[in-house]
Amino acid sequence: MKHSMKTKDIATVSAILAAALYALNIPLAKMLLTKVETTMMAAFLYLGAGVGMLIYSFGEQVIGKAERKEPLTKKELPYTVAMVVLDMIAPILLMAGIGRTNSANVSLLNNFEIVATSLIALMIFGETISKKLWLSIGLVTAASVILSFEGRAAFVFNEGSLFVLGACICWGFENNCTKMISNKSSEEIVT
Repeated sequence: MKHSMKTKDIATVSAILAAALYALNIPLAKMLLTKVETTMMAAFLYLGAGVGMLIYSFGEQVIGKAERKEPLTKKELPYTVAMVVLDMIAPILLMAGIGRTNSANVSLLNNFEIVATSLIALMIFGETISKKLWLSIGLVTAASVILSFEGRAAFVFNEGSLFVLGACICWGFENNCTKMISNKSSEEIVT
């Protein structure tokens, strides 16, 4: 029982740390976009993820904790290619959105990825959606619509929000493609 609690504690701390680092992503990207072009910034995000995963994989091998996982095969090629293409488009859209709206708006709109992922899973992959998830989808969608407009006196369309929502839709498709190959090596997928 103690061993499982320790594993649970590590997982909780890891999740909180990941969320905190992800939260820093948008404000830091907003600052860096004044010096770095949109597509280059998007490339740096994924280069960092790939290098980080390589370091993680190497560390697991050094300490002897590396699990043997199934490598990607030709059967997974369509999902892998789709995942890579979508992961090229999505961060470019996100960086374009960050450059055209405020960081708080982008951070909140990023929640639309959950909605996009769920609806794509339902409509394309035939998954079922629970009542609680439908409620969540409705709330996130309503918040996303409200955040797509700026101004107190009148609703003025914000094009940066449209780019962020486009990125969320790309990541929604990407999440579903990744699910189709989730039994394979996560290190290989990310790298």
